[in-house]
Amino acid sequence: MPTRSPWFALIALCLPMLIVSMDVSVLFFAVPYIAADLGPTPEQQLWIFDVYGFVLAGLLLTMGSVADRVGHRRLLMIGATGFGVASLVAAFATSAGLLIGARALLAVAGATLMPSTLAMIRHVFDDAGQRAKAIAAWNAVLAGGVAVGPVISGLLLEHFWWGSVFLINVPIMAALLVAAPLLLPGDTATPSRRIDVLSAALALAAVLPAVAAIKNLAADGVTPGRLAVLGAGVLAGVLFVLRQRRIDEPMVDVGLLAERRFGGSMWLNLICLFALLGNAILMTQYLQSVLGYSPLRAALWSLLPSVAVAAVAPAAAVIAQRVGRQTVIVAGLVTGAAGFSVLASCTGTDSILPIMVGASVLAAGIVATTSMIADYVVGVAPAERAGATSGLLETSSEFGGALGIAILGSVVNAVFRTSFPSELAEGEASRSLAGAVAAVRHLPGEQGAAVLDAARHAFVDGLVLAAWTGAGVLVVSAALAVWMLRGEEHAEALTDDERPVRENADGAS
Repeated sequence: MPTRSPWFALIALCLPMLIVSMDVSVLFFAVPYIAADLGPTPEQQLWIFDVYGFVLAGLLLTMGSVADRVGHRRLLMIGATGFGVASLVAAFATSAGLLIGARALLAVAGATLMPSTLAMIRHVFDDAGQRAKAIAAWNAVLAGGVAVGPVISGLLLEHFWWGSVFLINVPIMAALLVAAPLLLPGDTATPSRRIDVLSAALALAAVLPAVAAIKNLAADGVTPGRLAVLGAGVLAGVLFVLRQRRIDEPMVDVGLLAERRFGGSMWLNLICLFALLGNAILMTQYLQSVLGYSPLRAALWSLLPSVAVAAVAPAAAVIAQRVGRQTVIVAGLVTGAAGFSVLASCTGTDSILPIMVGASVLAAGIVATTSMIADYVVGVAPAERAGATSGLLETSSEFGGALGIAILGSVVNAVFRTSFPSELAEGEASRSLAGAVAAVRHLPGEQGAAVLDAARHAFVDGLVLAAWTGAGVLVVSAALAVWMLRGEEHAEALTDDERPVRENADGAS
């Protein structure tokens, strides 16, 4: 390893992750300005939002494998260049179609950056303790970027045009192009590894429609078409797994996934993002539609859990060195369940402080857990497969987030429809809180106030049940983690070269 400080390298790796995660949410405030300028159809407006997340999820696994073959630094620099160029195209887009295409290119570039940065941490930090702290910082930046995005967007839109929310990406990516050759090793490629094109196509065909179908089912309900899309994704996923078992150089080591600790870690990561993003979407609706906060004010309040995350993530790595990763993971899941319990027990129609306390406790517990999971998964994977393994971990995060939004959102909507008084039903008012807020604009004063008050109480009833559901899922997951991660502390004492061998041997025994 070069003598350059790995901590300077970590800064270079975290900056692009902040931008990539911000781009998930940076358009929250820009939509009205884009609509006025470009005149997108309703379908185009949805795609401007959704295409980034869908393409990103579909390509993470493939780009992780490409990074292992061509080198993580090289792909990181290619991705940074692509991200900067796509940002310029998006900023100066003259039509909705061009903006959608630019967002898709941003996602392609983002998919090269995410697994490359995490895999690079595997190569830069030789010391296991330092690597745990580095991954915790990386994880905190990733989680914080989604919360920071709307705030940065709101501040920029007060002074500049909507394209400015994309232009902020350009100097960061330019700085990465300068810093990467100076701070990051360039000898991490495995040129002999072959990229199976059919596996890459099957991975995209599995992840993209499955994530899209899950989100659409949550937003608009069950239809035969959406179920067919989900079924197609599942079928492609089955074919992907079968192919990985047959070929000599699989994109994903299915045998490693079958190992109890490794496969269990992937499952727990999915559950964590289920809780984190499922709760985030509920909190956004609560702040804006129940409390009536402006988007910018709601975004500023949403930053509060990020403060807890920034404090807890590095501390979790230090604590894990004393008590072990398994203990921190279980404790983090239980802490997350406690956060959900606060939300379920203390939420009313005017409960900003309990909401923030519950959300902060939840976020702190979950990010502590995901940091330990990422540390274990990256550490136990063979170095030549660090990119593919990172891509697999981040793909599980995308699925977890989609499931959280779908399942917890469906719980809220089901309770809302049951709790909303039938005598006040006006148009879409009885279907969702957003529908009630829209309906109130066309109702006279007292009637509108009654409908809005009923809708807020019905939403809170749904939020309470969703929070108890989330708490239950995390408690069960904590209990399963005790079994799934059993023996992980012994594996922790192995060297990086010994771990994959011992892990596979343990799984076969």
